[in-house]
Amino acid sequence: MTSQHSSLRASWRPAARVAAATTAVFALTACGGGSDPLADKNDAASGGSSDTVTVGSADFPESQVVAELYAGVLRDAGVQVETKPGIGAREAYVGAVKDGSVDVVPDYSGNLLLFADKNATAASAQDIMKALPEKLKSQDLSVLKASQAEDKDALVVTQATADKYGLKSVADLSSVCKDLVMAGPPEFQERAYGTSGLKQKYDCSFKSFQPINDGGGPLTVQALTKGDAQVADIFTTTPAIQDEKLVVLDDPKNNFIAQQVLPLTAPDRLPRNAVDALDELSGKLTTQDLIDLNRKVSGNEQQNPADAAKQWLTDHGYGKAS
Repeated sequence: MTSQHSSLRASWRPAARVAAATTAVFALTACGGGSDPLADKNDAASGGSSDTVTVGSADFPESQVVAELYAGVLRDAGVQVETKPGIGAREAYVGAVKDGSVDVVPDYSGNLLLFADKNATAASAQDIMKALPEKLKSQDLSVLKASQAEDKDALVVTQATADKYGLKSVADLSSVCKDLVMAGPPEFQERAYGTSGLKQKYDCSFKSFQPINDGGGPLTVQALTKGDAQVADIFTTTPAIQDEKLVVLDDPKNNFIAQQVLPLTAPDRLPRNAVDALDELSGKLTTQDLIDLNRKVSGNEQQNPADAAKQWLTDHGYGKAS
């Protein structure tokens, strides 16, 4: 995961600017683009022309590549598609769905629930998906089927640290936290699932906290692998976890809430064949797919999100996707 991915990803997580002003929201533009990604469409309330679905994305690579997957399966289903990548943070793309300038965008179940209800307490995938539709309904929003693909915070250690202390889950940390340094984004110290959550749920208070402002990216990984920290907060779809043979500690008490990838849309916005196509995709998409796609887009290959998505679609039988 690149530092750009990490910082952008961190910027829209639950603690991030949920009270941003509406005027600021719609001033956001696509990253690097010369045109407004929220440009008006004909008949915006119905998502543009009746035969076109506009797929948007947040402004970081993983969201952009998932949006390209959405666009590809919709085209394969015979739907006319436009794409508006890089809209910005959640406040911006939620607003775009509401006003009809985009029709569907990838999102993450847990953070979306907290966006809709800052006091939500659901943590498991099942409980979040039970609560989410009703919370979104009041805002004229809806979600489709959630995938098994998930990108969430996790406590990560090196294999050597796991072996030294016998670590398999966060619960195993409780007796050794006082001897370990943790690295993570500065805001981790302020989040409900951050240092306070670890103390409350696992009685874990670290020797010290090393703030690294790259959202669990390369600098955080480097601090872990070089031994400057023994534990780090890293997103689970970061390719470095596999590439560096790091160990993700299990979280039996659900301190880090579920974050399933799913399409955010509005009620009755999408035609039936579009809903069916996106539900089918969600049934296939896995966390490993996200890791592999992130590696292609944000790793040494530096593939365009559309190219990486096209290859995935071809490999999964979407022969007509373009």
